[in-house]
Amino acid sequence: MWLGGEMGSRALGLALACCLLLAFACGLVLGRVPRGQEEQQEQEGTKEPPLDHTERAEEKHEKYSPRQGDEPSASRCFRCCDPGTPVYQAIPVPQINITILKGEKGDRGDRGLQGKYGRTGSMGARGHMGPKGQKGSMGAPGDQCKNHYAAFSVGRKKPLHSNDYYQTVIFDTEFVNLYGHFNMFTGKFYCYVPGVYFFSLNVHTWNQKETYLHIMKNGEEVVILYAQVSDRSIMQSQSLMLELRDQDEVWVRLFKGERENAIFSDEFDTYITFSGYLVKPAAEP
Repeated sequence: MWLGGEMGSRALGLALACCLLLAFACGLVLGRVPRGQEEQQEQEGTKEPPLDHTERAEEKHEKYSPRQGDEPSASRCFRCCDPGTPVYQAIPVPQINITILKGEKGDRGDRGLQGKYGRTGSMGARGHMGPKGQKGSMGAPGDQCKNHYAAFSVGRKKPLHSNDYYQTVIFDTEFVNLYGHFNMFTGKFYCYVPGVYFFSLNVHTWNQKETYLHIMKNGEEVVILYAQVSDRSIMQSQSLMLELRDQDEVWVRLFKGERENAIFSDEFDTYITFSGYLVKPAAEP
């Protein structure tokens, strides 16, 4: 029993001794200051106390301003606002002759794309009258309705006898046909210039036969040319004036065969004529 208590006290003493040694070693390690930090502490110990705003400005002015009697250094920097700033002579910039470095003219490049159209500008002042140009060529003929002239004169060299139907007298000889207003195939005059017209019909009668014709306008009988039966043939005529509108038609019609009706002519002379012309256009006042 005693032996066990003695051994326990020894172990406790040994443990205390180890704790003391460990505490001493840790104290030495923690109390050591690094070298860099030690130098920093020394410098901080030697620093002067901080200056106020006025003292810093004066120190800065003394630092950058030249002292009286001292010549400014050539490599020293100066502010333009400091008194006594030295004036240096400007060094001229060297000039390079561009003509020496200019090369030969290159080839012409491709044409670029066309740009956008700009805004339309305002109309400029009227220029001076240029020289008179040359006379132009003749233009195309105008519309027939604008022509203020109309005239025709046609004839027939063949005799004509009546039959069971009315016959339009067709003419085979053209004397005057201004602008082609008289159609030689239909035997009718077509009005393209409205106005007042004069018409004249001349025929040669046939002996022992009756002569019976009408001057027609748009299918209506206007005037008659008549000659009774006679032992001899004579020249017979009829004339009148008509007011025509655009596209009106005028022609000569032989009466149908209820009576012995005929007009005379031959291959050598012209005995039958039909003429007309414009007296006054309707467009004129």
